[in-house]
Amino acid sequence: MEANNCVLEMQHISKSFPGVKALDDVSLIVRPGTVHALMGENGAGKSTLMKCAFGLYQPDEGEIRIEGKSVSLPTPKAAMVAGVSMIHQELNPIMTRNVMENIWVGRIPYRKVAGVHWADDKKMYQDTEKLFQDLGIHIDPREKVSNLSVSHCQLLEIARAVSYGAKVIIMDEPTSSLTESESELLFGIIRKLTGQGVAIIYISHKIEEVLNITDEVTVLRDGRFVGTWPTKELDMDSIVSKMVGREMTNRFPSPGHTMGDVYLEVSHLTSVQPHSFSDISFTLRKGEILGIGGLVGAQRTELMESIFGLRPISSGTIHIDGKEVKIRNPREAIRHKIALLTEERRVTGIIPMLSVGENIVLANQTANRSKYTAGGLFLNYGARNADAQKYVDSLSIKTPGLKAQIQYLSGGNQQKALLGRWMLLEPDILIMDEPTRGIDVGAKYEIYCLMEEMVQRGKCVIMISSEMPELMGMSDRVMVMCEGHLSGILNRDEVTDERIMYLASTYENTERSNEDAKETI
Repeated sequence: MEANNCVLEMQHISKSFPGVKALDDVSLIVRPGTVHALMGENGAGKSTLMKCAFGLYQPDEGEIRIEGKSVSLPTPKAAMVAGVSMIHQELNPIMTRNVMENIWVGRIPYRKVAGVHWADDKKMYQDTEKLFQDLGIHIDPREKVSNLSVSHCQLLEIARAVSYGAKVIIMDEPTSSLTESESELLFGIIRKLTGQGVAIIYISHKIEEVLNITDEVTVLRDGRFVGTWPTKELDMDSIVSKMVGREMTNRFPSPGHTMGDVYLEVSHLTSVQPHSFSDISFTLRKGEILGIGGLVGAQRTELMESIFGLRPISSGTIHIDGKEVKIRNPREAIRHKIALLTEERRVTGIIPMLSVGENIVLANQTANRSKYTAGGLFLNYGARNADAQKYVDSLSIKTPGLKAQIQYLSGGNQQKALLGRWMLLEPDILIMDEPTRGIDVGAKYEIYCLMEEMVQRGKCVIMISSEMPELMGMSDRVMVMCEGHLSGILNRDEVTDERIMYLASTYENTERSNEDAKETI
């Protein structure tokens, strides 16, 4: 591949961490005014390579060039000065500040009054409004960030990256928290930026997106460069085979499990919070995967967190195996063999400073403390390590070892470690909130197979998902929520993306929804 007319060159980049070589002689060439996809399984080295481009990591070997000039990027600030901005998958805005302060942090304009320098809020507001107008973003610059939705925080981060006048913008899973309409807005922003000569490096596991929005695709596998191809020469199957190094004939396991009796019955559940979920009723059978669809703000997560005891309810009942239960906190939920895999793995999932092994056994150590103590006094490290290693092996978690800090694993491997944490408890009901968000196609299939294995053994799975193919491919029924209400429940043979989207955007009436909720198949 020739490097003519390129804005960013990364040549023969290698990077090692204790116990693992993350990058091994990787090269990348990005041209101005193009969208360049960077793809690979979790742990392939995508994020490490981009952190080298953004100054977060220093490569052990290799050279980085920007517009033909060799550069040193010791810090993110140096990278931004050189023309490289990055939007991280895990958002980290300053929640206590407003939108415009987040945009211009470190660059806030000042005016001098009576010899004292004051922040020039008027100019900052005007600059933010112009930036948002240019990008087609509708957010109040004075709004406090803590009041924004996750999707608006994502758009905020995009606007901040653009504000630096970057020549290259790295977008890591930029649509993971966006609705379909917000994703279309993002694609419009991308087209506008590339029309101005800006290069976009686009990291995504959504192959349909990559095929629609990108010009070139580079694939990494196990820290090595596989190749770069024009997007027009690729299709879904060829991308998948290049990523995993093998043909994948199925995206989802073949259905065919048999469902049993009703195991979980939720009746008229209502949140104590206003404008949250209200009067929700549904059933869940043994051996069933119940998908939950809906738009951002539908209160799907809030409902599941209430069932898990993280949020209080004002009314309604929960029955497990025919018996009413009171679940006031997660400890009681775990005692009833309910597990919750949360959406935000870095915020409410992993303990970053703990090891992989410690993260996996964490819940079981709390629920079954005697298993990991010798004589009731000392930790039984042998038992802990054996349990942790069991799920490292069965879930194919890529880690240098059990003692490696989990924060250094890829997002997909962190997710599998969290899944191992809950599987160790052997739950009867596993609630999974966006379980494959930011996960590569190979790891997705592994998680799908695990879900299928659970229901084959008569366990129950509830899966919140914003990915339509996932809902339709994995669910026995799909329960759709709209603005805190149950809009309808569809059997497998009734599910289409049109019907899901209709129910997700239209709440007809509570009576019909509750009748649907009580239907069994």
